[in-house]
Order: sequence, then structure tokens, then C-alpha cells
Amino acid sequence: MVNDKMHNDENLMPARHKRIIETVSNQGFVAVDSLAKQFSVTAQTIRRDIRTLQKLGFIQKFHGGICAASTVQNIAYQTRKNLYSEEKIRIAEKLSGFIPNHASIFLNIGTSTEEVARVLKRTKKGLRVITNNLNVAYMLGDKDDFEVIVAGGLIRSKDMGITGESTIDFIRQFKVDFGVIGVSGIDVDGTLLDFDYNEVRISREIIINSRNVFLVTDKSKFGRNALVRLGNLSEIDIVFTDSEPPEAYRQAMIASETKLVVA
Repeated sequence: MVNDKMHNDENLMPARHKRIIETVSNQGFVAVDSLAKQFSVTAQTIRRDIRTLQKLGFIQKFHGGICAASTVQNIAYQTRKNLYSEEKIRIAEKLSGFIPNHASIFLNIGTSTEEVARVLKRTKKGLRVITNNLNVAYMLGDKDDFEVIVAGGLIRSKDMGITGESTIDFIRQFKVDFGVIGVSGIDVDGTLLDFDYNEVRISREIIINSRNVFLVTDKSKFGRNALVRLGNLSEIDIVFTDSEPPEAYRQAMIASETKLVVA
């Protein structure tokens, strides 16, 4: 059993909570009684889980059950930063093996790409990093053998990302070896989704101006809905994730010749 402190702490994600989110992503609407039976707990325990997950923005509560959260608003940055943290580390470490020393790389906005930056700092030499993420710039800026180039534009206070027309113009000046991006959701047809139109426009330019495009995504993003279309799995060279995705997504990757790497 998960203790009450864990239920009330936004910065922790108990295993059952993760599995509830996955179940909702796969089924759309799930009844409370069905969840209680699935996890062999009481309905009262599931209702506590639901209150916590609703507070965090993962789900919406309806009479008798739950469904996926809003497609128009993302979870708060500080909450996302702590969710699936161990999985993000594994993903970042796996991706690091595909980046050679002395390469050029784009890193976009997102907690997964921030973890990639943290691992690259520890494992690589001589990288030239271009980013619209001030958290990444701050993290890598004191490494003597890295060259960090920061895009100009409007700073978003919620996550220190940089967006705007000047950001897009800046990124268009480069053609890099590797573009590393994250997303908020992946639809079953392979569509990549996010919440912020301005952020998506920048990610599009990273895809266009990278010789190799890597997507970093934990398993919770498969089946998660978001409003803005970013692109398609067919535009990604390698998907890095923490567990085998559902069969439909694996088939979409096979059809688009997108490589899957599971950490």
C-alpha cells in the first residue's frame, strides 16, 4: 500500500498512479469499480488516487469513473519535472550512446531533453549545443569543452523556454548533426502532439534543420492527447523510450522505418 504522504505529495508518483494513467490512456474512460478490481484495492483507495491524479492534471473525474485530462493545457512544469524521473534518466543514458563526441546538437524545451543535457554533460566532450531552453543553457554553460549557443526570443517564466519569431529565425541559421526533441503526446496513428503552438513551430524547425532527429519520450506519452499537431513518427529517426510501446505504435514505427530503442 502507498502511504498517505505519497498520495498528498505532487512530487511523487506511486507505481499504481502510473498504471492508472496508462489504463486511462489505453481505454479512454474507466469505471472506479473496474480500477479497484484491477489493482485489488478498495473503491475508497481508488477514489483517493483519483483525487490526487486530478489535482496533478492527469485525469478528469466523471460520475462513476475517469477519463484523460484536458487536451488544451499541459501539466505544470515543476510537477512534470518529477514525474517518471528514473525513466527519463534511463532514456537519456541510452540516447547518450548514440551521440559522438564533438557533434552539434539541438535540444528543445522539455523535462526529458533537460535530462538528456544532464547526461551529455557527464558523458561527452566537445559538443556544440544549440538550445531554446535556458535550463539547458545554464546546466551546460560551465563545461569548458562545450560551446552553448542560446536562441533569442521571449522567455516563458513557467519553464524558462524561449519562443517567438526571432527564435525560429535563429534556429534556421543552423544545420546540426542531431536534433533531440520531446513531445506531450503521441496518437495511435503516429501523430506527435503538444500543447503550445509557438513551441511546436520551433520543434518543427529543429526537425527540418537536423540531419538526425531523436525523440525522447516516456511511456505515458503514448496515447496521451494534446491540441497541436507537431509532426509524425515518420519524421523521427529514432524513438527513445523506457518500455515497449503498445503494438499499434510499434507497427506505426515499422511502417515509417523509425527505429525504436527501449531503455
